[in-house]
Amino acid sequence: MLTKYGIDNIIVMLIAGFVLITISAFFIRGWISILLFILGLILVVMTFIFFRDPERKIPLVAIDNENIILSPADGKVVDISETYENYYINGSCIKISIFLSPLDVHVNRSPVTGIVEFYKYIKGDYLVAYHPKSSELNEQSIIGVKTIYGKVVFKQIVGILARRLVCDLKEGDSIKAGERFGMMKFGSRMDVFFEKNAEINVKIGDKVVGGVSILAKMKLIN
Repeated sequence: MLTKYGIDNIIVMLIAGFVLITISAFFIRGWISILLFILGLILVVMTFIFFRDPERKIPLVAIDNENIILSPADGKVVDISETYENYYINGSCIKISIFLSPLDVHVNRSPVTGIVEFYKYIKGDYLVAYHPKSSELNEQSIIGVKTIYGKVVFKQIVGILARRLVCDLKEGDSIKAGERFGMMKFGSRMDVFFEKNAEINVKIGDKVVGGVSILAKMKLIN
């Protein structure tokens, strides 16, 4: 299934792909025809890769327990570190960064269950998504959620290829772990911030699946 978040891009890319294939089949001969056919076919295939939206089975433990932090995106864990989050948590916390390649699923899912208390869109730079400074300098959407176990922040961050964020969330919304909430188009990065007393369930280099992989388990704050 293809995502609703990319309908405009899907239509344009499919039309362009089929036009190139048609031209190559009926109007041009020789090596140019072969080249146009290959380009058209690549466009069509990549459309279905970039904008696919597979169903995910949310772990029962995340449905039954609101202390679970799920991965909000498919990709590779590239950083786990202690940092200072100054938009919503306003304090020292743990950050887990996930890098998405152009071949990963780019539909995003809520990592936690709670109430959206903070939302901010920042128009910034377009450093490569795995660059350490991309979390601070790149274009991004910042979402802060209040859970019964504390505050959680997650950022949609665009990279050098991804130039558009889609986010359905706004302040006051109730969300559940594993629910779709938006998309980062093409290569990008997702950062998740949470309380330092949480039990981390992944390590750098791990491949994670949005709405399925458990990043951490939060504990009640005394």
